[in-house]
Amino acid sequence: DAVPDSERTVIGEKTTYRLAQRPGSYVVLKYIRQVIKRKDTGAIVTPAAPVNVLDKSVVDVSFLAGMLVDKFVYHLPLYRQHQRLQQSGIQLSRSTLTTLASRAIDLVTPIFHAQFGNILQSRVLAMDETPIKAGRKHKGKLRQAYFWPIYGEADEIAFSYSPSRASAHVREVLGDAFKGTLVTDGYEAYAKYAKNHALVTHAECWAHTRRYFEKAASAEPQATQQALAIIGALYQHEQTIRDKQLSGGAKLRFRTQHSEPVVNAFWVWCDRQCQRHDLLPSNPLSKALNYAMARVASLKVFLSDPDVPIDTNHLERALRPIPMGRRNWLFCWSELGAKQVGIIQSLLVTCKLQGINPYTYLVDVLQRVSQHSASKAMDLTPRVWKEKFADNVLKSDLDRVGQ
Repeated sequence: DAVPDSERTVIGEKTTYRLAQRPGSYVVLKYIRQVIKRKDTGAIVTPAAPVNVLDKSVVDVSFLAGMLVDKFVYHLPLYRQHQRLQQSGIQLSRSTLTTLASRAIDLVTPIFHAQFGNILQSRVLAMDETPIKAGRKHKGKLRQAYFWPIYGEADEIAFSYSPSRASAHVREVLGDAFKGTLVTDGYEAYAKYAKNHALVTHAECWAHTRRYFEKAASAEPQATQQALAIIGALYQHEQTIRDKQLSGGAKLRFRTQHSEPVVNAFWVWCDRQCQRHDLLPSNPLSKALNYAMARVASLKVFLSDPDVPIDTNHLERALRPIPMGRRNWLFCWSELGAKQVGIIQSLLVTCKLQGINPYTYLVDVLQRVSQHSASKAMDLTPRVWKEKFADNVLKSDLDRVGQ
């Protein structure tokens, strides 16, 4: 019932919040330039059109950044973005979207190369490979190709592209310049590279070793449980290191004191299992034991270097946008397209690793790249950009006029 104001006293207030959403919207920016006729000469003068990121393009930098983020961060294929444009009453062909994406990625390619070069200067690298469909093999069949992500010690990543999984690509990417520790899974291409380069130490991943034993759980539940318990102790020690924020010498001493005895016990256990007369070569546990025993030296590297991780899980987390993309945009029509996917994903995933908003980064960098010489491209890599430009970013015209 209504209560007269004279009978009411407000003693406080309660606020309710609800999250709402507007459908995806686009804005057409209108630029008006006066056409002037000089009285003295009769000449007609028109100011130049505002500078744009892409010459002779009808899209603002905000559209380019949004399109790339939607496709490569949120995995929204260009054909779906095209549908959204049509539903908003904007007629723009799908081929135009493809061309715009390609031209925008071309602009940031020098930044990718600068970041890649810096990654290769790392003392500890993690490397892996993941498949991608790229190019037409024959009618109805796409070619199998690969991205080879490389993770540097400064939390940067680069996705190099290769049309095959051949070991030659490892040599091509790392070359003879890399000197340090290469952390990988058990693919023999990496061991082969390290064997041919005296200044490269090969470290392998305990997570991959653990997976082999997990596959043997149904065949050998008791033995598998023992193996996983030993490996689990190593991971508990790594968690303690993170909790205590140990690094350098303190981290190495902790591993020596706690993890090294566990690793030694693991090899003793493996050797004992290998001597079992009832263990057939076809048994999944035999395969797990053979995998581990063939990698004793490389699995022990983390015990002697505090900067070497126990596994490549950090790299596997960072490369997830590639398999996520495979489920959405499915494939790349050309090898050039695949290379461009690797370039833009290298920068956008590094933005995530560096805690940078990828849209803000792209809006700034797509404008700033024309102001920087190729020799200064390193300044625009996400890690360096965060230090130099993040506090004074370049905005789009849409941001300047307000939404």
